[in-house]
Amino acid sequence: MRVVKTAFALCAIALLAGCKAQPDTNQANMVVPSAETQKSASAAPVTKEQALTLMKQRHEGMEAIGDATKKAHNALEASSPDLAAIKDAAAKIDAIAPKVQGLFPAGTGPDVGKTRAKPEIWQKPEDFALKAHDFETAASQFDVAAKSGDAAQIKMTFEALGKTCKACHDLYRAPEKH
Repeated sequence: MRVVKTAFALCAIALLAGCKAQPDTNQANMVVPSAETQKSASAAPVTKEQALTLMKQRHEGMEAIGDATKKAHNALEASSPDLAAIKDAAAKIDAIAPKVQGLFPAGTGPDVGKTRAKPEIWQKPEDFALKAHDFETAASQFDVAAKSGDAAQIKMTFEALGKTCKACHDLYRAPEKH
């Protein structure tokens, strides 16, 4: 029993130490586990309560990315693109992108609670990590382009960003149930 309590305490400390708030998003109180937290979580199984909390945070993070992507898309589709809106959206996506892989620690899959994340994320961790890295790179390039104000570069990097989203979603996200 003492070992279980110690493991739980270490996991809780790692979760608290590795979490960061997202001040640049509308999800100001969203906590995102770091890579160290993810490793700790895979070493010691998380409780169902911890998993559900992490899954809620993951949902909020992905929703923030989706909202920012829609904002950028709408701004780009306008007859006169709103560069301020695009810069803001790109910065939000870029801030969350490095944390995406850490949003999917072991023990937070569909067997634990409601999620569109498919089991394949945990069955093919190397491929998922590669896709998360590609997304992070594309988000950074989109942010740089947005800051430059070069419309052609912004459109090109936004399209590339969308392709990284699709590449991951096609394999690792279940369709939305209505």
